[in-house]
Amino acid sequence: MIQLTNITKSFGGQILFNGLNLQMSKGQKIGLIGRNGTGKSTLFKIILGEESYDEGEVSIPKNYRIGTLRQHLKFTKPTVREECAQVLSEDEQYNFYKIEKILFGLGFSAEDLEKDPLSFSGGYQIRINLAKLLATEPNMLLLDEPTNYLDILSLRWLKQFIREFDGEVILITHDRDFMDSVTTHTMGIQRKGLYIVQGDTKKYYETLALQDETYEKTRLNQEKKRKELEEFIARNKARASTAALAQSKVKALEKMEEMESLENENSLSFNFNYKETPAKVVLRAEDLGFGYDPDTPLFKHLTFALENGKCLAIIGKNGKGKSTLLNYIAGELPKQKGEITFHPSTAIAHFGQTNIERLDIQNTIIDEISSVDKKLGIAQVRAICGTMMFSGDLAEKKIEVLSGGEKSRVMLGKIIATPANLLLLDEPTNHLDMQSIDALCDAVESFEGAVIMVTHSEMLLRRLADALIIFHEGRAEYFEGTYDEFLEKIGWEEEEGINKPQKSKPKIDKKERKLLRANLVQAKSKECTPYKKDIELHETKIIKLEKQLEEHNQALLQARNNGDNSQIIEVSQIISKINNEIEEHFVKLEIASEKFEEISAGYDARLAELD
Repeated sequence: MIQLTNITKSFGGQILFNGLNLQMSKGQKIGLIGRNGTGKSTLFKIILGEESYDEGEVSIPKNYRIGTLRQHLKFTKPTVREECAQVLSEDEQYNFYKIEKILFGLGFSAEDLEKDPLSFSGGYQIRINLAKLLATEPNMLLLDEPTNYLDILSLRWLKQFIREFDGEVILITHDRDFMDSVTTHTMGIQRKGLYIVQGDTKKYYETLALQDETYEKTRLNQEKKRKELEEFIARNKARASTAALAQSKVKALEKMEEMESLENENSLSFNFNYKETPAKVVLRAEDLGFGYDPDTPLFKHLTFALENGKCLAIIGKNGKGKSTLLNYIAGELPKQKGEITFHPSTAIAHFGQTNIERLDIQNTIIDEISSVDKKLGIAQVRAICGTMMFSGDLAEKKIEVLSGGEKSRVMLGKIIATPANLLLLDEPTNHLDMQSIDALCDAVESFEGAVIMVTHSEMLLRRLADALIIFHEGRAEYFEGTYDEFLEKIGWEEEEGINKPQKSKPKIDKKERKLLRANLVQAKSKECTPYKKDIELHETKIIKLEKQLEEHNQALLQARNNGDNSQIIEVSQIISKINNEIEEHFVKLEIASEKFEEISAGYDARLAELD
């Protein structure tokens, strides 16, 4: 397994990492998180040997192969087979069977192997790159934003692939739901170092917040003690009778390690500007149809109504017409078939995929947000800039120097400045980091108006969507229900095994059913009992440890009040140890609970089949 020891890296005098350490274990699948610009991609390059570092050591076992899936797709050969075969070693140059086996496993047909790689959708182009990667037989995968520009079906496929990969993985993605569903650990670049926990992103942030809280309490107590020592020295150093005592306090002060204030990262937090409307239904669409080629419409006979306060999500594979439908509703395309009727009070704010390109690169951020409404005062504009994390001089930056994520935030700022009761959002999470995506979800959830949204994020769909328009089976279909209800009732026809024909249940007489039920209940109890005992054991120990923690926190408070520095250190160490024990029991409790629920669910399903 790879090991990084005390890695330090600087750019232009600015420290990116300082004493960074990582030791991977067999089978770990790690999600790497951190704000944009913290150095995630640089860390990948250091592991791959593509980027130098100032200090430290990178240790990789002999014959341990690391493969990486690049964000950018580039193909040089005329067929899929030739494109993939070029990665084979000299000894295997003509081992086409190896390449074909991998490609067939990734969903390609024999005919596909002779096609131009560029003729495939983005999702299948990713699979071509994966085939090239797997042909090198890597022990470890480094995946840098593999979800970018993939449609929902490709994302679901990739999710399953990573889960089943037999090796180690480090994954960078801003899709929290995707990351949490495939990883065993979460690792963050935090204050120029690496911090890793077993569990998902929620567990990571909760653990980090608890540690930060403990650190800050200790720092404030130490600051108070330092101040008391300084005041004592100032009062007593001039007196002959107390000068020696003051000098001993000076030595104690010098030995006291100075704890710096924690750096807090800015986070996005905002609300959309809701314009009041009496409308119960903000728009009605009757028999809509549109196509760039009249003979092959992207959608037709589409009818739906959108109530105020509801969120309608448009989903489906890439290139099928999702963005076109949103632009058609926005009135940005010529009318073809059907009618869209808006309530007279409907006010629209539109975030489109091409809207970022419409930003004037010579304008400042202030100029762009001011352009939405000339009535906005400079104080209001700057307040919106600050909300989008462009406070102070940052608001004077020109659009041309901004990153993709920063431009997305400018577009969101323009929408905030627009009074609206209908939001049209086309892939609004592209280029946003994980925290900004959470803020966007919060803002959409609290928005009182209606929303139509194009997205491939299953997290957004599950959290926000009340109804769907699905591009599948060669048509666009309105579905009244949530995303999970769609998967349960209809599902994606492209996914193997989703729509299996139901087997008819064999008839069982009442006596036999009763015996089968009793046997299943007994087997369930036997299999679940060890995990139930584990759950009770860890819950009991956690309660006991938390009681001890409370007692030691009281002791720490007393020691601080008494100014007993040695006691503070001793009790703080005990508290740290107890916290670690509690954490270990929580991990074991979670494992036991998951296993208990998994076994129970399996038996419950079998019992339900008997009814």
